[in-house]
Amino acid sequence: MQRLLEGIHKFQRDTFRPLQGLFEQLAKGQHPDTLFITCSDSRIDPNLLTKSRPGDLFILRNAGNIIPPHGPASGGEAATIEFAVAGLSVRDIIICGHSHCGAIQGLIQPEQLAGLPALTCWLEHASTTARIVRENYGHLQGEALLQAAIEENVLVQLENLRTLPSVATRLTRGDLKLHGWVYKIDTGEVFAFEPQSGQFVPLAEYHFPESEAAVRKRASHVI
Repeated sequence: MQRLLEGIHKFQRDTFRPLQGLFEQLAKGQHPDTLFITCSDSRIDPNLLTKSRPGDLFILRNAGNIIPPHGPASGGEAATIEFAVAGLSVRDIIICGHSHCGAIQGLIQPEQLAGLPALTCWLEHASTTARIVRENYGHLQGEALLQAAIEENVLVQLENLRTLPSVATRLTRGDLKLHGWVYKIDTGEVFAFEPQSGQFVPLAEYHFPESEAAVRKRASHVI
């Protein structure tokens, strides 16, 4: 705790003062461009990773970067996303998984969740991930299996995200884009899912997709 208190004093002295004008503007309102959804893991810092400043990212974090699909019992995740999408009009949503994720490790090895009933229940929202891994990655084990599960979970959560009414509305309108990332803690690399290739590729090689509305419009012309 002492280190945190010292950090606050250092922030106020060395960081806040040079950016005081920015913070005064932010006090009047926020206009982030991006909703960044990631894990609660202490080893991932969205602002550090993206070199973004206060006010740039609207951040949602939970164990396993999980988004429950739309349903009658919508909770904090749905409320946060709705505010970002319908209230703040963010233009991009990133779901960012990460290597060595303890939540996903527990998902594929549920015996590790003994004594953690709340986490076990929460990970039910990733049951599709568990099934995909079980039925398609039986030839993998160890770190390779975990990495596959982390990547598949990002894709599953993107599909869950599309079920939320506020997101579906903006996707149909064509002014919102979704992105799936995986961050490797030990190398600092970021990989993005590329729909054209169906693979996670280094971010430097990533081709930003068309809006989903544009894809649907082109497909309707083909038909």
